[in-house]
Amino acid sequence: MQTINWEDFQAVELRSGTVIKVEDFPEARNPAYIITVDFWEKTWVKKSSAQITDLYSKEELIWKQIIWVTNFPEKQIGPIMSEFLITGFVQEDNSVVLAVPDKTIENWLKLA
Repeated sequence: MQTINWEDFQAVELRSGTVIKVEDFPEARNPAYIITVDFWEKTWVKKSSAQITDLYSKEELIWKQIIWVTNFPEKQIGPIMSEFLITGFVQEDNSVVLAVPDKTIENWLKLA
């Protein structure tokens, strides 16, 4: 494990957002959803691909708050441009448990 300093940690923009739409992503190589998230009072809505189909249904993801990385570059994933990275914990079976706030919070708050 590499040790980092406070400035390194501060460089990673981890922020809160709310899932507002979930779609199937049949073109993905591995089972995935296309997730649309409201990050900032519905004025900044972005999409990403997420391989979280093992543990989450589309219905349970709607209105779920997430923690996302804002300052990764966009990445083309099949026909969609992934505009952010949803954070989660990859288990031994490769299923992903989302990293989420345990209380309802405002969108766009920075993890500190």
